[in-house]
Amino acid sequence: MAFYQHQEEFAGYKVVAWVPGQPLENLHNTAYRIGVDYDESFSFSEKFQQYLSDPLAGQTQALVIGQWSHEAYEEDSSQAADMLIQSAAQLPHLSALFFGDIIVEECEISWLHNTDVSPLMNAYPRLTHFTVRGGNNLLFSELRSNNLSHLVVQSGGLNAETVRQIVQAKLPTLQHLELYLGTDEYGASYQPHDLAPLYQGDNLPALRYLGLRNAHDQNRIVAEVVQSAILAQLEVLDLSLGTLTNEGGQILCQAAAALRHLKKLDLHHHYLDDEMMQRLAGLQIVIDLSEQQDIEEDWCFVAIGE
Repeated sequence: MAFYQHQEEFAGYKVVAWVPGQPLENLHNTAYRIGVDYDESFSFSEKFQQYLSDPLAGQTQALVIGQWSHEAYEEDSSQAADMLIQSAAQLPHLSALFFGDIIVEECEISWLHNTDVSPLMNAYPRLTHFTVRGGNNLLFSELRSNNLSHLVVQSGGLNAETVRQIVQAKLPTLQHLELYLGTDEYGASYQPHDLAPLYQGDNLPALRYLGLRNAHDQNRIVAEVVQSAILAQLEVLDLSLGTLTNEGGQILCQAAAALRHLKKLDLHHHYLDDEMMQRLAGLQIVIDLSEQQDIEEDWCFVAIGE
């Protein structure tokens, strides 16, 4: 799983860890990762400024931001975000940004403290791909874009305000939306009505991939999405990584006719029994039923919490 190793690819770019003094090259297909390691003396600010000093930095099309601090579990991402905002004129071609490629070995996802990323996104109006990791204090206060095609929000728990800000935003070109909804043990506080604007689909006319993933209430999510207006326009429905049980499986079986237009239904990491898996496999849908989990004392867990 990506949370245990750094990104090797992002938005079609090969990700390469950048080392101060390393000349930039192949910026048309390379996304450099800039972050601080525990054993190095550079601060994020120093490292980022050195990156910008390269004569070719202005040609950067994609960036991956790693640890923004040697102690990312204590310091939020606001300083790193501000630096990127202040440097927007020096990165005029940036169209893909991963903000927070921080793996478990460096900091648990539930310990990451983020910031309002709307000013950061708005500073780069050419962005087509934006991924952010870490749900604590994460906000999208003024989310708007006429170019964004891919938005991925990874967390162990998204709060209600963050969810509302995302699903109420008008993103006419968004094709791919992934929300790692998470568990209430790690900050998830959204309720069914918070997702209602998403299900209506009015703000996302171009959406083709919807991922409502890693949800502690995955069965409820299933019940809502199979009745939603947005379902008809989707090509991929991703309900993976959560607590899907036979209850949700039964709902999917009953809604088979509404799902058959999908190119893929992703349910991997689930709590379905063998009989339900067999029923779902017979629905004439391309479906991922891998990573069957064992229920321990009636407890089901999302894949990414702490």
